[in-house]
Amino acid sequence: MKISDLCKLIEESFRSGKYPLSSETEKRLSSFVKIINKSHSEDLKGDNIIIETRIEEFFVLNNYIPSISHLPGIIEMDSLDSFKMLSRRVERSSANAEHISIKPK
Repeated sequence: MKISDLCKLIEESFRSGKYPLSSETEKRLSSFVKIINKSHSEDLKGDNIIIETRIEEFFVLNNYIPSISHLPGIIEMDSLDSFKMLSRRVERSSANAEHISIKPK
């Protein structure tokens, strides 16, 4: 399996509701998540595998070595964990933006 195919499968799983999402923010953001192969290769046996999980301008990079057993499952679990972390960050960022006000001079 190519890495980009795995990334697309994980993205589709987010959009189809396969993963348990605990908050309304997570459910709303699941349609915006991108799982991107940043490796130099498409091979799961490559030297260094880099996967980016992105929501808008927020992202997490995870690096993997090919000798990890069950690597596709590990990438899937890490992508879900990264998504949940990013969702909390987006939620905090949005909450902070609501408290900012610009006063005219």
